[in-house]
Amino acid sequence: MNTTPVRRVTIIGAQSLEETLISETRSLGAKGYTYTVVHGAGARGTRPSNWTGPNGKLEVIANAEVAERILEHVATHYFDKYPLIAYVDEVSVLRPEKYGVD
Repeated sequence: MNTTPVRRVTIIGAQSLEETLISETRSLGAKGYTYTVVHGAGARGTRPSNWTGPNGKLEVIANAEVAERILEHVATHYFDKYPLIAYVDEVSVLRPEKYGVD
C-alpha cells in the first residue's frame, strides 16, 4: 500500500475559539479539519469546568508548509492570551491529494 507522509496539526483549547480557529486554519491553507469536544487536565488544572466550559480539539492534516503556517499563527496570536496547546506530528495517508499534497 502506498502512503504519503504529511503533518497533523493538533490544537487544543477553549471551545469558544472553535469557529475562529477553523476559519483561520482554512484561510492558511487547510483543506479540511476534524473538531471534537475533549476534556483533560494539565498545567492549568482540570478542564472542562462549569466556569470555563469545555475544550475543543482541532486536527488538520496538511503538507509541511501549511502546517508550519498554522503553528506560527497559533503561537503568535493565541499562546499569550488563551490556555491553548498546539503540536504537530507526521502521519501517513492514502489519497494525499485530499490534503493538498501532490
